[in-house]
Amino acid sequence: MQPYLTLATLVEHESEVRRSRFLCAIAPASSVEAAAEFIAERRRLHPSATHNCTAYVIGERIQKGDDDGEPGGTAGTPMVQALVGRGFSDVVAVVTRYFGGVLLGAGGLVRAYGGAVTETLDRAMPVRMVPARLMRVSVAHDQAGRLENDLRVLYEVRDVSYAAEVTFAVAVSTGDITTFTDWVATQTAGRARVSEGEELAVPALNPPGRTA
Repeated sequence: MQPYLTLATLVEHESEVRRSRFLCAIAPASSVEAAAEFIAERRRLHPSATHNCTAYVIGERIQKGDDDGEPGGTAGTPMVQALVGRGFSDVVAVVTRYFGGVLLGAGGLVRAYGGAVTETLDRAMPVRMVPARLMRVSVAHDQAGRLENDLRVLYEVRDVSYAAEVTFAVAVSTGDITTFTDWVATQTAGRARVSEGEELAVPALNPPGRTA
């Protein structure tokens, strides 16, 4: 997994090309299902639009564009290329076109749809995601309360389970695993058990003891 950019919230921007209106909306989407839901919602918002062209990039392998009636390859593909070219993933884009009466030609459409996405990304506040692991930290009950408080201040706690011990599932960027393990050992006087779990991605943050 490589670092990538994504969005935390919806970003919208409207542009005009030779009297046609292009309304672009880009949102975070962690799955194909989430992307499909967003696309359906945008189509419900603009039922009278000439076209609702779409693109999404999910993870490192899933990329899909839809021309929605525009000439093949003139809308969805340049939209996908704009997202990938800027290093974005886990996002979905919908460009809604209201035809203004002037034909743009294939080249003009490619520039208009790709440009709509690019201009919208220019107005976004991207979140940089970095490779991470789900670390599991198991401690005795008498240490759990204080450790949980400290973990939630500094890291992203995904789950807490209670049994003979208390186990915390914590998302930690790959480059900070050693720092995290050492920090847990210090906080618990070496009594905690730490193990590595599945791979995931987390927003880039500063670990304890490190400054930007």
